[in-house]
Amino acid sequence: MLWTTFVLAVRQLARNKTRTGLTALGVMIGVAAVIAMVGIGRGATRAVNEDLESIGQNLLFVVPGNARGPGGRGGVAKPFTDQDLAAIREQIADVDAAVPVATMSTVAAWGEETLRTSVTGSSAEYLRAMRWEVARGRDFDEAEHTAGSEVCLLGDTVATELFGGADPLDATLRADQFTCRVVGVLAPKGQSSFGQDQDDFLLIPIRTFQRRIQGDRDIATIFVSATEDADSQVVKERLEALLTERRHIREGAEPDFSVRDMAEVVAMLDGVSRVLTGFLAAIAAVSLLVGGIGIMNIMMVSVTERTREIGIRLAVGALARDVLLQFLVEAMVLSGLGGLAGIALGLLISWGASAALDIPLVVDPLIIALAFGVSAAIGVVFGFFPARRAANLRPIDALRHE
Repeated sequence: MLWTTFVLAVRQLARNKTRTGLTALGVMIGVAAVIAMVGIGRGATRAVNEDLESIGQNLLFVVPGNARGPGGRGGVAKPFTDQDLAAIREQIADVDAAVPVATMSTVAAWGEETLRTSVTGSSAEYLRAMRWEVARGRDFDEAEHTAGSEVCLLGDTVATELFGGADPLDATLRADQFTCRVVGVLAPKGQSSFGQDQDDFLLIPIRTFQRRIQGDRDIATIFVSATEDADSQVVKERLEALLTERRHIREGAEPDFSVRDMAEVVAMLDGVSRVLTGFLAAIAAVSLLVGGIGIMNIMMVSVTERTREIGIRLAVGALARDVLLQFLVEAMVLSGLGGLAGIALGLLISWGASAALDIPLVVDPLIIALAFGVSAAIGVVFGFFPARRAANLRPIDALRHE
């Protein structure tokens, strides 16, 4: 019985393919939009998380200044010192590396080639803290760091743009106020999900940066890498306690420094991404409602057009529930066809967006099943009123209909 009803529904819908296609279009667009929005949102979230994980979620950034206290709102907070750095290394447990970091833009040149890039000054532990690997050559050693030797490591972009196919090792590079000898080239990391080229920089010892560029021994930023099994929140609390004591901050006063936990950044970005993805999916789901209204309108027209047919069926012995089931199945088939087409379109859009935006393609079977289930439910909900109207027709009145 049910199979016969389904076959009749398909035949009826096939009689007017254009109207059937246009009616299913609203549901198709709604399902496709939901799947695409959720897929793109989750792909972007995964891309951001992968970028952040590439430098480790156990990384903390210690910077002078606090938006609510000294150094914020135009104030100037005093920088850190070598003694602060040494105290962090010696007194804070579960610290794998603590490195000073300073960065500024520069113009690097080799031969006739020039490149606008950035130069970063740090210690020999920088690569371990930031999870960088040396592809060619070597890292600068502790002696070169202490002496402020004029040596440098190149990011892959700098090496490619300046040297092309030539070997950069042992070449002398010019960069604004100083020259340096290339001792290594870093392995490429590529673009981040924020659109930043992570390989577009050169790395020099912090002492060289301070002597040749900065002009003093102040430390602007400290990167602290906690050990793998450490709780970064505990390390953060210890850092705050130590620096509060060293910088003589009174109890209850706002600190003149900030400690930012990468794990907190990851959690915050993940939460924001989830909210935005849910919001976009909710907006996209509105088109499913519009598609359902379209199905109801078309089914009402179909009831009107087939009133005499309904009357004949009722007159020859069909029950009201048979007519009700017939029109409900037609509405469900209509919404189901739109749902299947929407799934295919949504996956196609997700694939195209992931390729264009260079983000992972994330396909969630649960979302696909949910979207299709909602489209089928819409067929039942919005098809019920026209179906009930058809089932409630009196045979004699239906047979008189012109």
